[in-house]
Amino acid sequence: MTTPSTYGLSSEARNLHWLLTNLVEEVPGIQSVAVVSSDGLLLLSSDPNRAEADRQNRPATKGPRGSAADLATIVSGIGSLTVGAAKLMDYGSVKHTMVAMDEGSLFVMSISDGSLLGVHGSAECDMSVISYHMALFVGRAGHVLTPELRSELRKSMESEPSGSVR
Repeated sequence: MTTPSTYGLSSEARNLHWLLTNLVEEVPGIQSVAVVSSDGLLLLSSDPNRAEADRQNRPATKGPRGSAADLATIVSGIGSLTVGAAKLMDYGSVKHTMVAMDEGSLFVMSISDGSLLGVHGSAECDMSVISYHMALFVGRAGHVLTPELRSELRKSMESEPSGSVR
């Protein structure tokens, strides 16, 4: 993983890129990460290969098929489904969702204003370690993820060659 291109970004955007890069590099078992806005748009991704594969209509090698946008779609869908279930059951807001599968895990955590952090973990990942580090990320990123920063991140995703953290 290389450092993302953060030229021209605000200090808050550069800090969020750094937090995401640090999460991926420091936590064993994380395969990809996506930060998704409340309307389901990919704001930040850890997987340049999937974003590039999507641009060239090539299949990805691991994880959600096709692109980083696929992980964002899955995260957004799970987030929406669990929010609806919580409202139906009158249990309050959803904080964290974990899906354990034979070949990996998916974690979704609320950040702020409906934004979500999604992590795709390997089958061997330690779910409690990933959950702990996700909570740290959310605690650090939640207060800076303002509407202005979300707009800036969306624009940077559209203008970056790979659209993601590398």
